[in-house]
Amino acid sequence: MAARDRVVHLMRQLERAACRCPAHSNTFHQGAGACTVRKTDYAFEMASSNIRYGEGVSREIGMDVRNLGARNVCVMTDSNLSRLPPVKAVLESLSHNGVRFRVYDSVRVEPTDTSFKEAISFAKSDCFDVYVAVGGGSVIDTCKAANLYACHPDADFLDFVNAPIGKGRPVTGALKPLIAVPTTAGTGSETTGVAIFDYEPLKAKTGIASRALRPTLGIVDPLHTLSMPERVAANSGFDVLCHALESYTALPYHQRSPDVWSRHALRVVAQFMKRAVRDPEDLEARSSMHLASVFAGIGFGNAGVHLCHGMSYPIAGNVKTHTAKGYSVEHALVPHGLSVVLTAPAVFNFTAPMCPERHLEAAEILGADIRQVKMRDAGPLLADTLRSFLFDLQVEDGLSAVGYSKDDVPALVRGTVPQERVTKLSPREHSEEDLSEMFLASMKLY
Repeated sequence: MAARDRVVHLMRQLERAACRCPAHSNTFHQGAGACTVRKTDYAFEMASSNIRYGEGVSREIGMDVRNLGARNVCVMTDSNLSRLPPVKAVLESLSHNGVRFRVYDSVRVEPTDTSFKEAISFAKSDCFDVYVAVGGGSVIDTCKAANLYACHPDADFLDFVNAPIGKGRPVTGALKPLIAVPTTAGTGSETTGVAIFDYEPLKAKTGIASRALRPTLGIVDPLHTLSMPERVAANSGFDVLCHALESYTALPYHQRSPDVWSRHALRVVAQFMKRAVRDPEDLEARSSMHLASVFAGIGFGNAGVHLCHGMSYPIAGNVKTHTAKGYSVEHALVPHGLSVVLTAPAVFNFTAPMCPERHLEAAEILGADIRQVKMRDAGPLLADTLRSFLFDLQVEDGLSAVGYSKDDVPALVRGTVPQERVTKLSPREHSEEDLSEMFLASMKLY
């Protein structure tokens, strides 16, 4: 009985614990000054796809698919990748192992609800028993959605889309196995049960989140990253950077312990990202960034991301005319990693007061000297460190450089408000006015 009483007492203490960081509770933000009684988390579960990493492991995919008993495989990619070595290696492996397959190569870079529905129609047109996604996050996320709705043919498209845009219904039926072969070092989509897209009617990003979507296997072959153009490598790497920073600062320092994933990913970014961007033949750097993408994916898949990602969705969704270097697409585009990182200095300057130790550690990992820095200066230091990092990698000078002005801020804020699934994990409560100030501060970086 004494032991049981101690457990009950401990649980009650945890229930009453006033953690100053709302990210560590189940509270939904209701604006400045509004907060409900919250319960702290008491357990942590590590969840991720199975990952196989190594040069040339794509050659094994035919054997993997055959071992799954597949008779008809759906391979999804985009029109550019369909002509490049990563897709060729996968198709050769499938053919060598006698696996029948059909290729869908019309995935849209930065997918929309329309492009998702086109891929879903393809998936429903045949009886596929295994899915293989070869590409970046756009391809993998599209393939997840195609698998989901092909296995739930009677579902309305918005049934599984996150609330408040969709109905947010749970996925109850089984999905087919999905093998993800990432070709960029950024999204970490091969590790997570999330599929992100632009919802065109609202000009904002949203998504579908369910463990059922998580790939059965992620085949991470660093040789595939050698085909990435410089700016694609940069923008993909910025996604890793923000995944690591956001999940690290979204975590309660004393209640959970998966920090190793985010922190290690951040160290790899600091050491290898500039090399990976500047030299496409630097296999060590590009391989390291590919693995860092996996680590950061595991980190944010369990800890979540927050304001950079929540604010990035309307930045990408409201794009007007910006043309992204290195991307062979016909539509206006702000690549996901770029849309995320443009607000990073302002965001981490804003969040630092809630957990300055972590913000200082992140700045130090990225190269700052913190020996004489006071805790109250953690935010400005990390913001300046990020600006220097981005300047060295020739990142556009803020939101104004991708077509936005202060007149667009109200629309950007309106597009951020529905992203509560991620913004609620911010370590600091925020109002619409706070969001406006961060968007304004992000108009110019340098």
